[in-house]
Amino acid sequence: MNIHEYQAKELLKRFNVAVPKNTVCFSAEEVKTAAEQMLAEQGGGVVVVKAQIHAGGRGKAGGVKVVKTADDAYAYAQKMLGSTLVTHQTGPEGRVVRRLLVEQGMNIERELYLGITLDRAVSKNVLMVSTEGGMDIEAVAEHSPEKILKIHIDPLLGIQGYQAREAAFFLQLSGEQFKNGVKFITALYNAYLQLDCSLAEINPLVVTKEGDVIALDAKINLDDNALYRHPEYAELRDESEEDPLEVEASKSNLNYVRLDGNVGCMVNGAGLAMATMDIIQLAGGKPANFLDVGGGASAKTVEAGFRIILSDKNVKAILINIFGGIVRCDRVAAGVIEAAKNVGLPVPVIVRLEGTNADLAQKMLDESGLNLISAQGLKDASEKVTKALAS
Repeated sequence: MNIHEYQAKELLKRFNVAVPKNTVCFSAEEVKTAAEQMLAEQGGGVVVVKAQIHAGGRGKAGGVKVVKTADDAYAYAQKMLGSTLVTHQTGPEGRVVRRLLVEQGMNIERELYLGITLDRAVSKNVLMVSTEGGMDIEAVAEHSPEKILKIHIDPLLGIQGYQAREAAFFLQLSGEQFKNGVKFITALYNAYLQLDCSLAEINPLVVTKEGDVIALDAKINLDDNALYRHPEYAELRDESEEDPLEVEASKSNLNYVRLDGNVGCMVNGAGLAMATMDIIQLAGGKPANFLDVGGGASAKTVEAGFRIILSDKNVKAILINIFGGIVRCDRVAAGVIEAAKNVGLPVPVIVRLEGTNADLAQKMLDESGLNLISAQGLKDASEKVTKALAS
């Protein structure tokens, strides 16, 4: 689950991770008041007003403004709130800005990078640091991999002091900066574990001229699989930042990701779903979504899947690919037929069922009188999808 920068910083503060003073605002008037108070506390200087959306690249897109007066903050807030911000991560449709973060200005000396995530190849969390803060870490990895240090953390031992020091040395910290850097790295790793994160990324991590090490930005992704342990996270979810169809799918416990193709996919099992998308692409079609209905594939889940797929106006055909292992194919076929009658099928639906009672299931589909086309195997299914798109 993605959360906003201001929410991430509130969580990190609980674990003594250093972040700037800030206030989230939902109106231009609130921005002006927050800026006035912050400038008064600082005795002048600057404050920063940041658009809060679930995407990076805000600064380059005009979503971050450094201002010297509350009036300038107010003027920028009036312009930004309710506008659509387009960054390299939002796509051309952009995201509507509904809240702004007013943050104290920092006396920045250097900008660094710090990130923690899971390295599935070795089943360990990996701590990554780089002296190239403020840049996309992917670009640094491609062009200057020697500027990134990766440290794998043993899950039984947790982060060790020597590992935090190694990272701080790599970041070329010294003196008070070094002490604060080690403290910051250790605190962030503890936060990553306790919050059940899938990603904790600080970019940039800034070193001030006073020797402080502070998270100027913070990106936290919370592991969906651990949400049951954190019911309080429900209030952090901002559905306005998510695709409406993905929100609807989550309510039916469906794993759905919207894509930009023309063939709707309904599959049981993530691996089979990926293979189905590949075979559609190879056959000349383009998948419109990833949709895993789970092992049961009941009439209720199939119907919910139909409604979500058909809500995408780009879908010109649907491919259902179910392996009847946990559930028999004839039961799946009965569910598909029932759901099709309830929803209606404005586009052709190709159904490939394999497993227990597959022959009976194919007969049920053929005799249903509905716009359901049975297929034998993935190759046959993909060819029939391509033919349906051409007709």
